[in-house]
Amino acid sequence: MDEIEHEDHRHSASIETTLDFLNTAELDGSGGPVEHLSTLNDASAWLVEHGLLYPVEARPLALANITRQDHLLAHMRAARAALREVVESIVAGRPATASAVATVNTLLRAHSVVELVLTDGALEARHRHLGDPLEDALAQLAAPLVEAVAVGETVRLRICANDGCRWVFEDTSPTGRRRWCSMASCGNRAKAARHRARQRGQLPQVPIKP
Repeated sequence: MDEIEHEDHRHSASIETTLDFLNTAELDGSGGPVEHLSTLNDASAWLVEHGLLYPVEARPLALANITRQDHLLAHMRAARAALREVVESIVAGRPATASAVATVNTLLRAHSVVELVLTDGALEARHRHLGDPLEDALAQLAAPLVEAVAVGETVRLRICANDGCRWVFEDTSPTGRRRWCSMASCGNRAKAARHRARQRGQLPQVPIKP
C-alpha cells in the first residue's frame, strides 16, 4: 500500500466547510480585502487542514514551478468566486450568473470513489481518486452547496449585513432572523453607526434586531 492509503482522511466536506472556504476571501470590517489564500502553499495547507487533501498530495504542489503554482492558485480562487456567487444569488433571491453555474458544474465532475478494501481480514471503505487530487478537493467543497440546493436547504444561508464584512454563514439561530456574522462585532458596529446617525438626525429611532 502506498503512503496515501495510510493517512487519516475524511475526504468529504460539510456546508460549514464550504462556507469557511468562501470566507478565506473576506473584508476587514471596514471594507478592505483580506486574502487568506495568498500562495498555493496557503491554499493547499487549508485543504489539508480541512481533510480534503493528503499531505503527500500537497507536497508536489509546493515543488511546482511558479507558473504552475500561479495557475493552480488562480483556479482555486476562481472556484471560490463561483461558489460565492451562487451563495450570494441564493441570499439575494436572484439567478446566479451563467459563468458561475458552469464553473461549479465543472468542479462537480471531478470526484473520488469509495471502494471496499480488505485489510488484515477487516473490511474498510476507502476513497480512490479518479483524477487530480486538487480537482477532487474542489469537487468536495462544491458538493454540499449543490446538495443544499437540491434538497431545498438554503433558506438559512446568510451574508453579514455589515457591508464592510459580508461574511458568509448559516443562520442556526432559533428564530432564523440573524443578520450579522457576530452581534459582538458587526452587530454592535452597526448599532453604533445607527446611533451616531440618529444623533445627527439622519435616522428615525428604530431599534436593530439581532
